Amino acid sequence: MFTGIIEEIGEIAAISASGDGWRLTVHAPKAAADAVHGESIAVSGVCLTVVDSTETTFDADVMKQTLDVSALGAVQVGSRVNIEKAMPVGARLGGHIVQGHVDGVGTVLEVRPGAEWRVLRISLPTALAPLVVDKGSISVAGTSLTVSAVSGPSTGSVTRSDEHWFEVSLIPETLEATTLGALEPGDVINLETDILARHVERLLAFRSDPEGGSR
Repeated sequence: MFTGIIEEIGEIAAISASGDGWRLTVHAPKAAADAVHGESIAVSGVCLTVVDSTETTFDADVMKQTLDVSALGAVQVGSRVNIEKAMPVGARLGGHIVQGHVDGVGTVLEVRPGAEWRVLRISLPTALAPLVVDKGSISVAGTSLTVSAVSGPSTGSVTRSDEHWFEVSLIPETLEATTLGALEPGDVINLETDILARHVERLLAFRSDPEGGSR
């Protein structure tokens, strides 16, 4: 489990084939310094397992399914990524509960600069739209953020990629300490919705299905 509080910005140092997936070598000195085989590290919001490490890098395998459904499939050598190690038991939960299980990707639709902050408008896949609420939590590229605005329910069929969207307001610390400060319109990023919202949606789906409770 993670908190969405980014510990450092890493860089993809190497990419090699691993079956039908990839093996990534990530340059991240803070995370790699005490990394051990088998531990979990979130790379831009995707939970990966360490298979090897040096003093400054760690290796992790990424299966094809993860490459297909997340923005990791588009990284290249030199790409910057957000890094967070798993939260130790008893530590403070500074952000919110983040599993590192990406629900989907969004596209940056708009970047609006402010006096000391920046507002991002990001597209939201239709299936995820009911799970995102104003002032709720969402993980964007592994970063725990508070939703500052969100589109309303669709009144008809969804035909545009920007039919559903949400906004987050980034403070100077977030702009500097994560990769979010470099985002531009058109960039694709990983999204993970609040796990509590996902559980509620699942429970309601069974409550509304008379057959669901008897299985």
